[in-house]
Amino acid sequence: MNIGVIGTGNMGTILIEAFLDSSAVKENELVITNRTLAKAFAIQHTYPGITVAADAAEVVKQSDVIFLCIKPLDIHPLLQQLNPYWTQEHCLVSITSPISVEQLEAAVPCQVVRAIPSIANRALSGSILVTFGSRCSTDCRQTIDDLLRRIASPVYIDEAITRVASDISSCGPAFFSYLLQRFIDAATSKTAITKEQATMLATDMIIGLGELLKRNLYTLPTLQEKVCVKGGITGEGIAVLEQRMNGVFEEVLAKTHEKFKEDVEKVKQQFP
Repeated sequence: MNIGVIGTGNMGTILIEAFLDSSAVKENELVITNRTLAKAFAIQHTYPGITVAADAAEVVKQSDVIFLCIKPLDIHPLLQQLNPYWTQEHCLVSITSPISVEQLEAAVPCQVVRAIPSIANRALSGSILVTFGSRCSTDCRQTIDDLLRRIASPVYIDEAITRVASDISSCGPAFFSYLLQRFIDAATSKTAITKEQATMLATDMIIGLGELLKRNLYTLPTLQEKVCVKGGITGEGIAVLEQRMNGVFEEVLAKTHEKFKEDVEKVKQQFP
């Protein structure tokens, strides 16, 4: 079975590298392309067995499962361009959130899946948000599940929670990386610790936190209780966070949902 990837930007590249590093896909089973072919050839330089196709049509012709990793507003024009090449046996996997599987099914005759990845998938970790189209066969569903499970934890979601689920799993790494960096910056500006020391300690801390949760040693609330001794130093810090963080994430979600609605409306103008 050949896997095609159209678009080798950040997320397309992450998926390619994760599939190969996990041995979910062999190099000679991958067919990739990009609008700027030099980016695809750069990946082939690292993984020589990959086939770089001249264009998206060649990817569809040579592949069984095709991951579409391009910008939302570029998808409908490309699907129209590729219309002569789709068959009912193809499985199209879109990684973009504003376009529903119903919209994709209206544009192509093949089986359709939406799978929204996370940068954490590059470490063969994190979640990937999956929604199957109505035409997906049992075999197609099993193939996609088996493939994605090698690089992440597939989470099957309804359309109604697409945005908030993406906020947590896909945007979350950027949000919390930003908070951690602000924590490091504050430590270096207010104390004698070096940036290198603070970064090392913060990195080890967040990795350790992840391990505690991964091994089910603590839940988030019980972990906080264990560290936050009554009348202690951690409690004083938590009190500041409770005061300053009130409403922050509600506002973050409001902004992401607002942008999502804008993108959905733009997409609706293209799709039937």
